[in-house]
Amino acid sequence: MATAMSVSAVTPAAAAVAGPRTMVCVPATARAPREMAEELAAAAALGADVAELRLDCLIGFAPRRDLPVILAKPRPLPALVTYRPKWEGGEYEGDDESRFEALLLAMELGAEYVDVELKVADKFMKLISGRKPDNCKLIVSSHNYESTPSSEELANLVAQIQATGADIVKIATTATEIVDVAKMFQILVHCQVPIIGLVMNDRGFISRVLCPKYGGLLTFGSLKKGKESAPAQPTAAELINLYNIRQIGPDTKVFGIIGKPVGHSKSPILHNEAFRSVGFNAVYVPFLVDDLAKFLNTYSSPDFAGFSCTIPHKEAAVRCCDEVDPIARAIGAVNTIIRRPDGKLVGYNTDYVGAISAIEDGIRASEQTDPDTSPLAGRLFVVIGAGGAGKALAYGAKEKGARVVIANRTFARAQELANLIGGPALTLADLENYHPEEGMILANTTAIGMHPNVNETPLSKQALKSYAVVFDAVYTPKETRLLREAAECGATVVSGLEMFIRQAMGQFEHFTGMPVDDYKFRAIASSLDNRNTMKPRL
Repeated sequence: MATAMSVSAVTPAAAAVAGPRTMVCVPATARAPREMAEELAAAAALGADVAELRLDCLIGFAPRRDLPVILAKPRPLPALVTYRPKWEGGEYEGDDESRFEALLLAMELGAEYVDVELKVADKFMKLISGRKPDNCKLIVSSHNYESTPSSEELANLVAQIQATGADIVKIATTATEIVDVAKMFQILVHCQVPIIGLVMNDRGFISRVLCPKYGGLLTFGSLKKGKESAPAQPTAAELINLYNIRQIGPDTKVFGIIGKPVGHSKSPILHNEAFRSVGFNAVYVPFLVDDLAKFLNTYSSPDFAGFSCTIPHKEAAVRCCDEVDPIARAIGAVNTIIRRPDGKLVGYNTDYVGAISAIEDGIRASEQTDPDTSPLAGRLFVVIGAGGAGKALAYGAKEKGARVVIANRTFARAQELANLIGGPALTLADLENYHPEEGMILANTTAIGMHPNVNETPLSKQALKSYAVVFDAVYTPKETRLLREAAECGATVVSGLEMFIRQAMGQFEHFTGMPVDDYKFRAIASSLDNRNTMKPRL
């Protein structure tokens, strides 16, 4: 990875000169003028700073009739007027002259911002020469729906836009991988004029949340899910309430969950609320990562201080860390990465404690057990899955004295882990007829049954009758088909949400250096069922 693309050189001091706080802008995309005016009011109620009025979304738009309605004063929010043509990703299919006249009229009616595309900026400037009100700022924008150019090309683009006489530079690109966003962060932090710099789609999501850290003027958040004006746009409520964007600044530490997918994860809700509850200046975001080593090398700044690691990167994380905790190394999987002040990456595993203790407590609550001995001791413990979570469960169960069996869709993978643990290996097909004894424990560590594939299950209901205890690491939904059918068969069931909470407690302590308040953490976690998770877009 070229140094120019790394955010290691982006310092809080450089970002601090960027000026006022980043504004949250809500796009109004209604089809009728009065509805658009209502959306502007709704955006104000959400706590937005400005509303983008997308005139190209209006049906039968007549500027002289409709703009006075939309821009009527007093307005609850400043207005950013955009009339985006189809060739730049919008819906307008007419000629530029009519479009320009509408934008000029919006300026005359008091619009605080007007957006025009770089391709036609010079033409528009000639039209409005001497006619732009002093209180209206002109945004000149460039959108790339295919890729993110190099840092050098982006810098040249900024210069091109500045040369048009723009008050504000806007560049939106598309991420083909998450490391593309680092190039935009570099541009934001070094730009000497007001700039909006965003990277579209799921791999560019962090640009929308972290832009305040690097001095971005504005970020977009939709009025609600389904009202997005660009790919992977969060809602304004998520930006303000979930990510606490008002508090993100140059000194804010960045944490997050690395995975593929990550859209189902409740970790951002849990950790951001936990950080807020103790006054810790940090934000926790989802990182959709294809190449773990490339990601860690690119986001090498000390401000990217720690990561949760989920499917499919837990095993690769062992190789990517400079140091690995002995237990995590023995398991062969890392779910927590900490970047020390010296830049070294240290890997830990909090999965095994979280899962095993959850299963033990589930058994103790339903069976008479010896308080001095693990209720797993001597029991047959079947692990479905041979990935990072499977390794953690197998290691933990063996440490507690269980007899561990590994089942996996691919037999070679099952055999590899079984050899390490010292137990037999099975395919999932074999597992259907595997019942050497009663009272067995089953632990699913695969993603089978995870949202949106909620009707899937790793094992038939008939086969579940041999198990006394069933655990599922999947926690979206909280009650998976596996757990529901196991309960119907009379088994004690343990939700993956309990493992999630317990492993997250361990991560919180690694992230913050503070002892976790068990009661407070669980109070935060208990609200998860009543709140939206991250966008299921990934």
